[in-house]
Order: sequence, then C-alpha cells, then structure tokens
Amino acid sequence: MSNDSTRISEIFSSVQGEGVHVGRRQIFVRFIGCNLDCLYCDTQVESTDGNCFLEKVPGSGEFIQIPIPVDFTEVTEHIKKWCTGWQGLHHSISVTGGEPLLHGELLGNWLPALKKLLPIHLETNGLLYEPLSTIIQHIDHISMDIKLPSTSGENDLWEAHQRFISLARNIDCSVKIVVNAKTEKSEVERAAGIVAEADRNIPFIIQPETGENLNLRIAPLQLMALQETALTKLSDVRVIPQMHKFLGVL
Repeated sequence: MSNDSTRISEIFSSVQGEGVHVGRRQIFVRFIGCNLDCLYCDTQVESTDGNCFLEKVPGSGEFIQIPIPVDFTEVTEHIKKWCTGWQGLHHSISVTGGEPLLHGELLGNWLPALKKLLPIHLETNGLLYEPLSTIIQHIDHISMDIKLPSTSGENDLWEAHQRFISLARNIDCSVKIVVNAKTEKSEVERAAGIVAEADRNIPFIIQPETGENLNLRIAPLQLMALQETALTKLSDVRVIPQMHKFLGVL
C-alpha cells in the first residue's frame, strides 16, 4: 500500500452523537482496524467486501463504492467539494475507526491537507500515545476513551491511558467512559483520577451503554451516582447517551 492510499471503510456526513461535540454536523472518515475488541463495540472495524462506502451528497444516505485501499487524493477532493458546495454545513472532520492511530504515519502525511478544509476531530481509544505524538500538531480536538474493564472487557490499560492524556491535554481534549450496570465506583474514581492529574477541567463524558431497542444498560440513579463520584475529582462531568442512535442516523 502506497503513502497515497489507505484502508478507509466509510466517508459520510452526519450528526456527532457522542461527547462534547454532540449535535454538531461532521464529515466522518472511518479507518479500518482496531487494536482492541471491546464487548460493547457496535462498529464494523473490518471491510466485509473490500470496498469503501462514499456518500454522494452530505446526509443523503446514498453511497457509491470504491475499492480499498482508497486513494487519499480522491478523499480530499470529495471533501473539498462538500466544503465548497455546502459551505458552513460541517463543523469539522471526524477521523474515527476502528482506531485511526493505527494509521499514524499515513495520517501525518494526509492531515495537513484535510486541516486546510476543516478542523480535525480525532476519535480514539486513547492508548496509542506514540503515534499521537507524531501528528498532534495537525489535530484540533481529541475525543479519547478510557476503557473500563467492566464494560470493555479489556484490562491493564490504565498506564497507557495516563501516558496518552499527558499528551492530549496539550490541545483541546475530552475524555469518555462507557458504563453499564456492572460498572464499579472504583473504576470511575480511577479514570477520573487519571484525568484530574492531567487537568481537572478536561470535560469528562459518562456514556451509558446502549442495548437493543435503545434501552440503556444502567439505571438512571446509578448513572447519577457515578457522575457524583467523578465530580469529586473533576469540574466538568456530563452524562451523554449515544444521540445518533436515538436519531436513527449513522
């Protein structure tokens, strides 16, 4: 694969459904592949047919398919047309996955061109701090996860999260945790503590896991109790569900 192409599964326009930019319109560029296998993951991280789905018109839901790997010049030109034809529609470009930092070297080559069009919003699992260090100058906002063992099924990630946020705090950054009925107060305390060590004013998002039929897998009272726990260490703690699921959009 050349430095001018990469494995992207989707490019589309939608409303951001998670985190501090919830409700804002973004262009989503979804990269293939992830270094984790979280229990709650609802994203197809591998292409099933070898094609990337490219939305024709922003928000239309009509797609064409182009072969993977995708030529980045084609991606850039497509996004440029959207920015010209629908000026002011999009707040930013969401670089998401999977885990986009698995493609750190390629992002270093490509993000400067995208950043000329719109601000760059990186959605990441908050672990790959070394790739982040090489591209952070091209990013405007980082939305990073802290993976709780109770919901993700992943363990021993605390140190990597700590190293990641020590870099991410240098730009506009927010942190998200996914919680459910199994989430322990001690997990939220530890996650909030890691964030507080970096900067207690970093926005901290508590996201209830969404099940089938849009039911939340945690009781409202437990959610509020976890929020109270985090607020003992942090100044900005918000409970935000996955709004794009309730809106029925990508």
